[in-house]
Amino acid sequence: MILFMLTHIVFWKLKDHAEGADKAANLARAKALLASCAGLTHGIHRFEVATAQPGHEATYDLVLNAVFEDAEALQNYQQYPDHAAIKPFMRAVVQERQCMDYTWPAP
Repeated sequence: MILFMLTHIVFWKLKDHAEGADKAANLARAKALLASCAGLTHGIHRFEVATAQPGHEATYDLVLNAVFEDAEALQNYQQYPDHAAIKPFMRAVVQERQCMDYTWPAP
């Protein structure tokens, strides 16, 4: 039996200053807020939050790389109150956002 998992990857580039703080402070807060969502719902198989590391090529500041059991699990995560609560802060500090969802192994 082949299982099809849903990978959800989101990249954020933060503003230099927002919400009364500089990029470094907002990046640390954004990372902590996202990491706190790791076990919110059933169906999360992997949940990695990372910041760009000095000395490595990076075009974005923050990444979420998560694997969900299926689209329903992703939807449950996205609608969970604790996840919804961080969205206003993220919108305020983010300059750019990119997202990609895909299933694997490919059906």
